[in-house]
Amino acid sequence: MEVYSEKQQITAALDAVKAQNKTVGLVPTMGALHEGHLELVKKALVENDLVVVSIFVNPTQFDNKDDLEKYPRTLETDVALLEAVNAQRIMVYAPTINDVYEGELVAQKFDFDGLEFEMEGKFRSGHFDGVGTIVKRLFEIVKPEKAYFGEKDFQQLAIIKKMVEKHDMPIVIVPCAIYRELNGLAMSSRNVRLKPDYKEAAPFIYKTLTSAKEKFGTESASDVSEWVENQFSAHPLLDLEYFIIADENTLKTITEKEKQKKYRAFIAVYADDIRLIDNIALN
Repeated sequence: MEVYSEKQQITAALDAVKAQNKTVGLVPTMGALHEGHLELVKKALVENDLVVVSIFVNPTQFDNKDDLEKYPRTLETDVALLEAVNAQRIMVYAPTINDVYEGELVAQKFDFDGLEFEMEGKFRSGHFDGVGTIVKRLFEIVKPEKAYFGEKDFQQLAIIKKMVEKHDMPIVIVPCAIYRELNGLAMSSRNVRLKPDYKEAAPFIYKTLTSAKEKFGTESASDVSEWVENQFSAHPLLDLEYFIIADENTLKTITEKEKQKKYRAFIAVYADDIRLIDNIALN
C-alpha cells in the first residue's frame, strides 16, 4: 500500500489516476482507526475507483493541549488495518504538520452561517475553524469527487457541507451512519483510553439517548431534557456536559416542537477525563 507524507507526491500519484478517468473518494481521519472508520472506507470503495485515507492529528482543532498530546497515534497499525481491507485501491496520506500548514500553524477564519456557535462551538473555542481549515486543505490537495464523514460528529458534518456550499467546491459530502459497539457505545478513537469502570459505564449514554427518543414522542423537549439531566446527575461515574434537542438543519436548540421539522438529540459526557459525544435522530 502506498503511504505518502508529502502533498507533492500524493498529488502526482492522484493526477496519474485521474488521467485514466478514475474516481477518487476521500476519508479524512485522525488515525487510531477502528471499525467505524473502516465502514466509511468500505462505503467509499463501493462508490469510487480509488480511496484516499488521510491520517493526521490536526492541532488547530484542539482547544485542550492535554487532549492533543494524549490523542492516540498508531500509524503502523492503521496502515495494516487498511491493507486488510484493500491494499490495491487505498492510498494513505499521513502528512507532517509542516506539509499541511507550510510553516504557519494557524486556523483560517470561517463563517458557517452560525452553525459553528451551537453545541460544540459553545464548549470548544475555535474548534470548527480548525476543522474547516484542515478539511478544506485536504480537499484542495486530494481533489476528491466524494468525501465521507460519520454522523457521530453530526455538527462537524453539517459544517463541512456548509463550507462546500459556500466555497462552491465540486465535492459530494456523503454522510455515514454512526457505527456502534455491541453495547451501543458510539465507536471513537478515544474509547481505547477509557479505564475499565468507565468503559463499562459508557453504554449508559446511548441507552439514555434511546429512552429520550421514546419520550420525545409524547413529552415536551424541556421535559425530556430535564429527565436526561436527572439521569446523569444520579450517575456515579459519568458527568453530563450538555444534552440538547435541536433542529437538524439549523442545530439551534428548540423550545417547542413543530410539524414537518426534523429533530436530533445531541450529548457530550465526561467519563473521567475522556470526553464522549453522541447523537440520535428523534423523528
